[in-house]
Amino acid sequence: MEPRKGGEAFVIGAGTSGVAASELLLREGRRVTLLDERPQAEVERSLKRPLPPKAAFARGRLSEEQAARADLVVLSPGVPREKLPLAALARAGTPVWGELELAFRRFSGKVAAVTGTNGKSTVTTLLGAMARRAFPRVFVGGNLGPPFAGAAGEPYDWAVIEASSFQLEAVDAFRPSVAVLLNITEDHRDRYRDLKAYAEAKMEIFRNQGPDDSAVVNADDPQVMGRLEGIPSARVPFSLSRVLPRGVFRDGEDLVYRDEPAEERYPSSLLRTPGLQNVENAMAAIGAARRMGIPPESVREAMGQFLGLPHRVEFVRRVRGVSYIDDSKATNVGAVLKCLEGFAEPVVLIAGGKDKGLDFRPLRDALARKARAAILLGEARGRMERDLAGAVPLRAAGTLAEAVREAAAVARDGDVVVLSPACSSFDMFRSFEERGDAFQDAVKELPE
Repeated sequence: MEPRKGGEAFVIGAGTSGVAASELLLREGRRVTLLDERPQAEVERSLKRPLPPKAAFARGRLSEEQAARADLVVLSPGVPREKLPLAALARAGTPVWGELELAFRRFSGKVAAVTGTNGKSTVTTLLGAMARRAFPRVFVGGNLGPPFAGAAGEPYDWAVIEASSFQLEAVDAFRPSVAVLLNITEDHRDRYRDLKAYAEAKMEIFRNQGPDDSAVVNADDPQVMGRLEGIPSARVPFSLSRVLPRGVFRDGEDLVYRDEPAEERYPSSLLRTPGLQNVENAMAAIGAARRMGIPPESVREAMGQFLGLPHRVEFVRRVRGVSYIDDSKATNVGAVLKCLEGFAEPVVLIAGGKDKGLDFRPLRDALARKARAAILLGEARGRMERDLAGAVPLRAAGTLAEAVREAAAVARDGDVVVLSPACSSFDMFRSFEERGDAFQDAVKELPE
């Protein structure tokens, strides 16, 4: 249901997404109030800019009185729905949308959306690069920024959007022409009661698709494949492990896109990013690109020029025969498993950070096979030590710089030292980027 024009809107959460939504609503002539539990000065320091001058600001949560008079509520992805007066909103018949939903309803082009526990920023960026070689007007953003609301009302041909589970919780009419689901592994236990609830949020990406739409899905992920029944869109599977009758798979040194009777080959040697996870990311992007109508030559050009994203299996330096890799973005167990499997060399793992309640025991087998040692730090260190005891030699560090020095002492010629934390950064750093930068700084301090 569309709210009446010119009414009052409340935007919950004054982060980047919420501010973008408020600016879009102000352009439509609405009265807008931004609500946040932080003081306005703190919000503006975080944003590094003032709030929109025409928007009112109120500290706190949405009240029942505000809910009763609201024509629209826009919920930022970082705010759980449970913080809203849901009963009052239901009585008033007030729509509750996310910024993703709001932007989609105001966007005139087609949408390709990418979700998954791991790899979605890389695939979104690579797919966006492919699209920009084929179409004159392409927006790339969403969860990785800039917010989708910034594209609303502009004459784009396509939007390539990264969609998080938090954003997908608040969709209603959102319908991407091409939807990509990369994988589902345990994450955000501080938000979701269990894996099932988290997976259900991810599956919302397919909610409104029809037979003319495409679902690009990971055929090697049982959590994905076990949830596809009833999805009416055309499935485009991708697989690292086997040949597929239709979809994207690996055949020797080629990535093959097969859509009977056609078959196209994309040399994996084009890829400039290391690790099997990036081969898998490329396959997902190929499948999505071809369903978008992007020509093969544009796909190949983008693959050959894509250098990857910072802090995602990023090579930092080689010191005394040891390579140092920054994978600070690996904030869950599934991401670390992908990282470890991508290296043939023995690994010294640096892990730990804020404890999100994840089960670290699935790392045991991979560490036993792949790792020479693991250096643990941060709030989660104690629980990681208990979960991983006996799988691999463990050492403790008080700081990230100390962990780098410990790893350098353990590593041998030909090894790889990898920061792949399996945890978020907020116990010691403001973001995974700041943590990755600190790791790189520490590596650069190592003597030759």
